[in-house]
Amino acid sequence: MKIALGQINTTVADVSGNLSRLKDCARRARLAGADLAVFPEQALGGYPALDLWEDYDFLKQSERALHDLARCTGEMALLVGCSVKNPRRVGKPLLNAAALLHQGRIKALRAKTLLPTYDVFDERRYFEPAEENAPVRFGGLRLAISICEDLWARAPGRSRNLYNQDPIARQIRLGADLIINLSASPFERGKTALRESLARHHARRAKAPLLYCNLVGGNDELVFDGSSFVMDAQGQVVARGKRCAEDLLIVDTDDLPRAAVPAELGGAGELEEALVLGIRDYLRKCSIAKAFIGLSGGIDSAVVCALAVKALGPGAVTGVAMPSLYSSRESVQDAQALARALGIRFLSLPITEIYETCLRTLGKPFGEGAVGVAEQNIQARVRGSLLMALANQEGGIVLSTGNKSELSVGYCTLYGDMCGGLAVIADVPKTAVYELARWLNRKKTIIPQRSIDKAPSAELKPNQKDQDDLPPYETLDAILQGYVEEKLKAEDIIRQGFSAKLVREVLSRIDRFEYKRRQAAPCLKISAKAFGVGRRMPIARG
Repeated sequence: MKIALGQINTTVADVSGNLSRLKDCARRARLAGADLAVFPEQALGGYPALDLWEDYDFLKQSERALHDLARCTGEMALLVGCSVKNPRRVGKPLLNAAALLHQGRIKALRAKTLLPTYDVFDERRYFEPAEENAPVRFGGLRLAISICEDLWARAPGRSRNLYNQDPIARQIRLGADLIINLSASPFERGKTALRESLARHHARRAKAPLLYCNLVGGNDELVFDGSSFVMDAQGQVVARGKRCAEDLLIVDTDDLPRAAVPAELGGAGELEEALVLGIRDYLRKCSIAKAFIGLSGGIDSAVVCALAVKALGPGAVTGVAMPSLYSSRESVQDAQALARALGIRFLSLPITEIYETCLRTLGKPFGEGAVGVAEQNIQARVRGSLLMALANQEGGIVLSTGNKSELSVGYCTLYGDMCGGLAVIADVPKTAVYELARWLNRKKTIIPQRSIDKAPSAELKPNQKDQDDLPPYETLDAILQGYVEEKLKAEDIIRQGFSAKLVREVLSRIDRFEYKRRQAAPCLKISAKAFGVGRRMPIARG
C-alpha cells in the first residue's frame, strides 16, 4: 500500500485554515499515487486546544469540517486526527480520535486509549479513553491505529509504568499488519531517539512496519518538530520527515527502502531550529509583525536577537540599547556590532537621566551609598518600560532575553528584564546559550566574540559580575538539571560531588522565586521539564 504522511503545521482553533491545509496536502498525496494519507493528532482543530475543547461552537465547527473533508475523499483514504462526541452516556463528552475517511464517508473511528496528565498534558480533563481498539481493515491490511501516547505505554527511563494497558500490544495480538501512530509530540532535546526507541519495540514485536506521523509548528509554549518516520519490521528507520518544517513523506509498504536512514544531528543545531520555529509561529499565529529586543551587548540578548532575525527577517526586528552610567563602552559597541551584522534597525536610548530622576523622586534612602538591589531593579524596570512603550506604539511584541539558569534562582527583575510577550530562551540553560552562540557563528561572526568571551554581567552597578551572586554556570546548570528535570533530592545531588551548602542554597532559591516565574512570559519549551505550565508548584509553601 502506498501511504503518505502529511506532516502539517496547524493552528489551534483555525479550523477553516487547518481544513485547507489538509485538503492541499491530500491533493498532493493523491497526485503522488497514495492509497492512504495520514495526518497528525488533532489536525483539524489544532493541538492543544485546552478549554476550547469545552466550547460548543469550536466543536461544531470541527465536526462540520470533518464531514466536509470526508466528502472530498474518493479512492484515496484519509486518516486524520480530530475530536468526536463520546457515544456513551457516561464519561467525558469527547474522544480524542482518528477518523478513517473514504469514498465520501467516515468509514471508521478509533479513539486514543492513553490520555496523559503529566508535564504539559491534561487530556483526561477533556477526553474519555477508548475501552478497546481493534485493527481497522483497509486495502487488504489490518491497520493498528494509535494516537501519540498510546505508543508510550512502556516508556524507558520512567521509574514506573503510568498505565495498566498497552493498546498497541492488544492490536498486535489481534493480528495487526501495519502500525500507524498519529502524534502531537512536542520537541525536547534528544527526544527523537527516544521516540524511535519506543517505536522499534512495537515494530519488532509485531514483526510489522510502523509509520509515525507527527505534528509540526509552534503553539504557545510548545514546539512540535515533525520528524515523522517510517520503520520496517526489524525496527530500522527507512524514511524520515523533515525536522521543524512541513513535509509529505510517501512510502510503499510493499517495497520499503532497504537502507537505514542516518539519524539527524542534534545539539545546538536542533535547538536553533526549534526556537526559530517557536518564535515564527508564536508571532504569526498571534498576528504580530514586529519584535523588539533590548540589546545589552551580552550573550543572551545577542542570541535571542539572532534567532528572531532567522525567524522573522531583519526588517521585523528592532534592537534597542539602553545604556546607563554603569554600561561599559565595549558593551554598547557590541550591541551596535550585532545590529550591523544582522541588518536590523537599531535604537540607542540612554537611561541615565531617567534613572537619576527616579532616585531623586524616591528620595532617601535611594541615591545614597552603594548601589543596592532596589537601585539595580529601577534600571531594569526603566528599560522594560521603554521597550514596552516602543512595542505598544508599533503594534509589536517584546522578546524577553532571560535564560533558564537566571530564571531558576530569581536572578531577574519583575517588570524589568522579565518584560515581554515571549521568553525565547527561558528553558535554555546558560551553558546551552553559549553553545547556541558558537553554533550561530559557525559560518561567519554574527555575535561579537567579545560577547561570548567576557564574564557575564548585568552591568547594574560598578564592576558587577554574575558570579558575584551565583555559582559558576556549569555548576548551577548541573544542580538545576538534577533538581528540576530529574527531580532529585538535595542529598542525591550532593552525592554527585557538589557542596552541601551550595546545593541547599540553590534549591532554596529555586523554590523561593516561584512567584517570579509565575509572572513570566510564556517560554518556549525545549527540555523535559520547563518552568511554566509543565511544572506546577505552589508559591506559598513551607
